[in-house]
Amino acid sequence: MKSTMAAPAADAAQAAQGTATRSFKEAWLISLGHSLTHWYPATFYLLLPIIGAELGLSFSQIGLIMTCQYIAGAVANLPGGMLVDTVGRKGLLMAVSLFWVGFPYLLMGFTHSYLMLLVCVMMVGIGNSLWHPTAIPTLARRYPERKGLVLSLHGMGGNAGDAIAPLVIGSLLTLLSWREVVMLNVVPGLFMSALLLVFLGTLQLGPKRSATATADEPARQSLAEYGRGLRQLFRNRSLVLLSTSGAFRAMTQNALLTFLPLYLARELGYSIMLVGAAMFALQAAGLAAAPIAGHLSDRLGRRSVVMTSMAMTAVVLVFMAFAGKSVAFIVFVAVLGFVLYAIRPVIQAWLLESTPKNMGGSSIGIMFGAQALGSSIAPLIGGMIADHYGLGATFYFLAATIVCANLLIVLMPRDGSPSP
Repeated sequence: MKSTMAAPAADAAQAAQGTATRSFKEAWLISLGHSLTHWYPATFYLLLPIIGAELGLSFSQIGLIMTCQYIAGAVANLPGGMLVDTVGRKGLLMAVSLFWVGFPYLLMGFTHSYLMLLVCVMMVGIGNSLWHPTAIPTLARRYPERKGLVLSLHGMGGNAGDAIAPLVIGSLLTLLSWREVVMLNVVPGLFMSALLLVFLGTLQLGPKRSATATADEPARQSLAEYGRGLRQLFRNRSLVLLSTSGAFRAMTQNALLTFLPLYLARELGYSIMLVGAAMFALQAAGLAAAPIAGHLSDRLGRRSVVMTSMAMTAVVLVFMAFAGKSVAFIVFVAVLGFVLYAIRPVIQAWLLESTPKNMGGSSIGIMFGAQALGSSIAPLIGGMIADHYGLGATFYFLAATIVCANLLIVLMPRDGSPSP
């Protein structure tokens, strides 16, 4: 009798171990795909000074380019979350998202029109809206007890793309024109899309589950069930506060990525290679910070990690404004990357713990829609400030946005974060 009962238990343990192994491999594959969704925007931030000079654009016009991209993303994020929660097919959605992010950059290589440039970046924003509502809830459900750490690994993938792209593209720009670079740059995205289709194409959250699906994944919903869940979701106080706070934090991050290369190139006189190195320092520091913050948030709670990081970000931005054109400015850039990028996966984990599991895709979609809205406003405001008061004045604006983000975190319900 004991041996009969022990066998199923052993089989169950072995199956669980196999699932964990498969999930771990999928986590690394998804994180690698995430790196490419960040690779392309990081490439474009480095190209912006060159494109702006070639087309004779003002700071406001450069800011409007990024504004159009993030407005498109804000509009598309909620429909993207709905697709995830009602249709499933995670691998297919991630592959489509990655292709949709990379392909418009190929089209940019053929355009000489500012209007067509705006259309291309809007296509990028729509493609990006599919990735996060698909990938983040998938990873969080597979590691429910370590979601802070696992999502930080996913975030590390994004930081790796942000960090490596400026170095690689900066080197290529010394040999090739920017148009040749964007045409060549589409190849990694096509290759990664094919890998996602091959290895994750069967991963879905419907009634017909693949062998890699885990037991805690919710069943696919009907449109009526989804509509009821969505109405309840918009009444969730934690979702509203975290999404609004995320919008202010995204304002800080994306205005920084837009105007820091311009400041380094035009105010400090850096070569394109040195600008790429500085952007690498910003992202590499964030790459190191992500797993540390994720692990600490699993142990100490989300609130303390998020508030500490945001407060430090505001202080560093003020120091950068005072540092001016000194060498200390670059040191502060690296410190800023460490504290600014550390909290992205922590906020995502906090949100998924505060909302229903079967609405994970929509929850992330709403948060990223709010972040895209904040990202769309910030470059345009920053460009207007830079046109009137100089590029250095934008850093005071960035400090103010991160302070607003932190004040909203203070209002979060105490039960929204896991206990130590």
